[in-house]
Amino acid sequence: MVIKIIGVGKIKEKFYRDAIDEYLKRMKSYNKVEIIEVNDERAEESLSEKELDLVKEKEGERILGKISEEDFVVSLEIGGKNPDSLAFADFIKDHRDFGFGKNLVFVIGGSNGLGQNLLQRSNKSLSFGKMTYPHQLMRVILLEQIYRSFRIINNHPYHK
Repeated sequence: MVIKIIGVGKIKEKFYRDAIDEYLKRMKSYNKVEIIEVNDERAEESLSEKELDLVKEKEGERILGKISEEDFVVSLEIGGKNPDSLAFADFIKDHRDFGFGKNLVFVIGGSNGLGQNLLQRSNKSLSFGKMTYPHQLMRVILLEQIYRSFRIINNHPYHK
């Protein structure tokens, strides 16, 4: 199983890139993790709801182009399930052990969220709470939780 994180937009801030690189380095002893970035769509503040939906659909098409038919897709969205770290670790372990070799793909939308085309393809939705986070920071938070999950799965100590 390969874990993929597909995110909209490039990470420009060095402190986010440093944190992402640190967790990717830590993950090497547990599982392969790939970060895939797709271009975001320009969206002016004054766009109508319909125009914003079109922006999200275009970004969704770019994301869908990086997903294979066999991938198990988890979309990050406010309305998704909000597990604690132990339940998240159980989900990853179950997928690793019983996912029949399917890659686990986490999708983080851009600042406008995810389009319906992507949400329809998603196998599971996941939330990190009702608060809104910058999508760049969300990559760091997700990577930290994936790393924490593998520490839990392998009975290695980790801060509680």
